[in-house]
Amino acid sequence: MADVWVLGSLNVDVVVRVQRHPEPGETLIGGDPVTAFGGKGANQAVAAAVAGARVRMIGAVGDDAEGRAYRERLAAFGIDVTALRTVSGPTGRAFIAVADDGENTIIVSPGANAAVGEADLAVLDGIAAGDLLLLQLEVDLGVVGAAVRRAVAAGARVVLNVAPYADLPAEVLAGADPVVANETEGELLAAAGGRPASLLVTRGEHGSSWGELTAPADRVDRVVDTTGAGDTYCGALAAALAAGLDRAAAMRAAAGAAARSVEHEGAQPSPPLNREWRSPTSVKRGGVRWRSGSREG
Repeated sequence: MADVWVLGSLNVDVVVRVQRHPEPGETLIGGDPVTAFGGKGANQAVAAAVAGARVRMIGAVGDDAEGRAYRERLAAFGIDVTALRTVSGPTGRAFIAVADDGENTIIVSPGANAAVGEADLAVLDGIAAGDLLLLQLEVDLGVVGAAVRRAVAAGARVVLNVAPYADLPAEVLAGADPVVANETEGELLAAAGGRPASLLVTRGEHGSSWGELTAPADRVDRVVDTTGAGDTYCGALAAALAAGLDRAAAMRAAAGAAARSVEHEGAQPSPPLNREWRSPTSVKRGGVRWRSGSREG
């Protein structure tokens, strides 16, 4: 089986529930903080591993407790973290306030994600023809472009998720098979003049399309949390393509994985190998409650 290499972000989310959002200068009392694992890169790496792929993660975490916990978590999924660099400073974080009406405010501090540079791509000297590189846009865009060029030169397949949306050079878009975008990202891509030859558009409950191919969304009887469904789709799609499935079969596999992902809380399921992380909701660590999933994706 081909390897799936994932270049992307890793974040720790700190979520606090409040009755309402404070006015500028106002202090409110919120609930207990819930800390969860997120970041599009890690979300997609986990999804690919759950789908059965052999996954290698390229990125950076801080030299803090959260960074160590994240490294252990990915390893528990069987993900190769050799190329996951530890840098001085904090792991990326997202600070999220959720009000009773469901509205949220989010402040993202990139932390270690900002340290991911072209030097981290040296590991791609080991990518083989037939392997697959999966990327998103939560790390430096220049690094993303350089990684795509390396993978294409090596004969590897590239799956590029243009989220969060940013304009990319035409040559970078042309190197991906496919470029994956949701409906909004697809509209932004078209408005910017981006017309990749291989474009897969996801439409949530309305399914997905890849050129002339379409795939329906799987039925979901009970929706618990839609967070990260798009990341799960991308990770499962990459795993299916790396396993040799054709486009139609890969889309069906991705749709099924995305449907299953909304039946649990958070963007990431609990690792199957480490009992410490198997709580369906959360575990208490040092006065802070850790949840197995994430609100990102």
